Amino acid sequence: MFESLKRKWNRKHLRDERFVFLFDEIPNDEIVVFDCETTGLDPKKDHIVSIGAVKIKGDKILTDQALHIYVQQKNEMAHESIKIHQIRNCDLQDAVVPEEAIEAFLYFIGNRTLAGYYLEFDVAMINKYTKKMFGITLPNRQEEVSALYYDKKISTIPQGDIDLRFDTIVGDLALPRLKAHDALNDAIMTAMIYLKLKHTVKLK
Repeated sequence: MFESLKRKWNRKHLRDERFVFLFDEIPNDEIVVFDCETTGLDPKKDHIVSIGAVKIKGDKILTDQALHIYVQQKNEMAHESIKIHQIRNCDLQDAVVPEEAIEAFLYFIGNRTLAGYYLEFDVAMINKYTKKMFGITLPNRQEEVSALYYDKKISTIPQGDIDLRFDTIVGDLALPRLKAHDALNDAIMTAMIYLKLKHTVKLK
């Protein structure tokens, strides 16, 4: 009930009808997994540096339809930020303005369910822009892969002391590791986690 009212309120405040498709009925066989690299961990003051997203249709990760965008920055990035995501100021020479990046992302995700690792943060970063640009937050249904992992693992560790670090989950599921702190690679690895968990009844 609350989610339905929240969605209606969100739709009412949409200022750009080009994006009304975000509120269409959710498709059952497609989701989008995405990840953001940012200048820091505070959505209120930090900014998106890059966005990586990939679609899952059925049981296939559609890497040939992936999205990877670099976003222009008003100021040079701090050294501390670069050490984390490995994106240098010179790497952003062909980056697009934030407004263009967000629009491209919205057209890519459509009305599909979104999935991610600690998705709440990435959604908050996107919402920072969509709220200002269009008056809304993302209305898409969301699935958190660390929560899916926890649910599969909890029966084997009754005390609930479960390691939810990304590298731990990847290792436990015996998945290949791609270059870390790359938004698209992180999205692809998260998509692999999602599919592996989807087909796993219980983890050991």
